Amino acid sequence: MERTIYSEDHLQFGSAVRDYLQKQVLPHAEQYIDDKLIARDVWRGLGEQGVLGLEIPESYGGGEADDYRFNAIAQEELAKVSMAFASSVGIDFDITTPYIVRLGTDEAKQQWLPAIAAGEAVAAIGMTEPSAGSDLAGIKSTAVRSGDDWILNGSKTFITNGYTCDVAVIAAKTNPEAKARGISLFAVDCSLPGFERGRKLDKVGQPEADTAELFYSDLRVPASALIGEVDRGFYHMMEKLPQERIGSAVGNVAHAKQILAETIEYARERKAFGASIGSFQHNKFLLADLVTQIEMAQAYVDQAVLAHAEGTLTAVDAAKVKYISAEIQNKVLDSCVQLHGGYGYMREYRAARAWMDARVTRIWAGSSEIMKEIIGRDLAL
Repeated sequence: MERTIYSEDHLQFGSAVRDYLQKQVLPHAEQYIDDKLIARDVWRGLGEQGVLGLEIPESYGGGEADDYRFNAIAQEELAKVSMAFASSVGIDFDITTPYIVRLGTDEAKQQWLPAIAAGEAVAAIGMTEPSAGSDLAGIKSTAVRSGDDWILNGSKTFITNGYTCDVAVIAAKTNPEAKARGISLFAVDCSLPGFERGRKLDKVGQPEADTAELFYSDLRVPASALIGEVDRGFYHMMEKLPQERIGSAVGNVAHAKQILAETIEYARERKAFGASIGSFQHNKFLLADLVTQIEMAQAYVDQAVLAHAEGTLTAVDAAKVKYISAEIQNKVLDSCVQLHGGYGYMREYRAARAWMDARVTRIWAGSSEIMKEIIGRDLAL
């Protein structure tokens, strides 16, 4: 089914990103997996392609696209490489950077936005803690005033780009008694004394997306590091979560769609009992079902992208599209592994890596259970 959400400008931008990834990234994908991080030259290359500056005003070196469809088509191309690339790069340009652009002080914008746009500074966001995942109001990190500065203490875990980030937007309690109404956000310079990184976490999938624990002890940050208003951090995060969830949905479908296309080609070429395995009725019917489900999911995601580009995507609709895209992605990729047979369980095959990489999409950015809770509340249940 023909897609209609992208104009010629979007398609040309997507094509340029795809060419860069195919020529400069895919040939080295195995090395990034072995190193468990994305090389800095990749970030600089993405900066040159304009991906990292899509949310950043021209006055700070960005492209100021002002059209979420550019973000979406970039996410699609990144997800075709791997879920890890979509995750790491998306966290940087599509999730963290907007906090600084829309809520940061002039000093923070001057310090970070030109470097982020150029790929010279990598950004991360620190929400999740050992005792607080989906329940953001339960974070334990604190920020206490000290003159004009703030002193931060606490830790974060499961932080994408955590091992290599130069700036991290950290959520901390500035009024612990107020619970959710007492959280503030800070753009933290990761080179400051008191900021430490833990080891690269050993995940089931997405090894090239460096993930780490962050620790900060008596970390002094200037008043200019404050993002948005004091004690309004929870509300700022809630306002930004729909973009995180639609970005996740875009990547989920693009990732599964790419691996499904590769699996269909495998099913054409792989022979068993004297015929291609794709010609067997069960496999043919299975692939017909998967293709239809992907196209259905794509149409739904496209409508959500359009709504977000127009500023009308609700938190409930963002939850719906994030939930169903992750469920369909995981179903499709599980079937892709099955169709590859024993080879589907080998890490050297992209279907196996994609299957491992995708499992977390039903957990991060709000678990499927939390998404259904949000949807259910809207039904007045």
